[in-house]
Amino acid sequence: MHRLLYRVADWARRQVWKVRRPSVEGVRVLACDDQGRVLLVRHSYRSGLWLPPGGGLGSGEDPLDAARRELAEETGIVLAQARLVAVSTEDLHGASNRVHIVVGAARGILRVDGREIVEGAFFALDGLPEALPAGLAAALPAWLESAAP
Repeated sequence: MHRLLYRVADWARRQVWKVRRPSVEGVRVLACDDQGRVLLVRHSYRSGLWLPPGGGLGSGEDPLDAARRELAEETGIVLAQARLVAVSTEDLHGASNRVHIVVGAARGILRVDGREIVEGAFFALDGLPEALPAGLAAALPAWLESAAP
């Protein structure tokens, strides 16, 4: 039932955004484990694509705080050593989405709720799943490298 509600809410948001074309701001979190693998998740309301965890910024919320919050909410993982490595603007179902890319260390045990997030796993860059959004596989190495000390 929860998955159906997420799908309906996602569909409704897309319809409103196609008409209103708002500007939104969000975060994408690249959380790496001790082996250098990056955490990706699959949402219950998307087309089966693997994505970095993330979501919207609250009003006045700092991007690093939003990254920590979203990662914990979606996966139970704590983000340590968080660094903002890039900001990009992309189309998100008709909305102009300013995305803050945050890289950090994953701490804790991965736990997905099975409602919004149906699956999560850590992947090596040379073993990424095929079901990725266009351009993500090419962008990941550059984002991760820019976070290196």
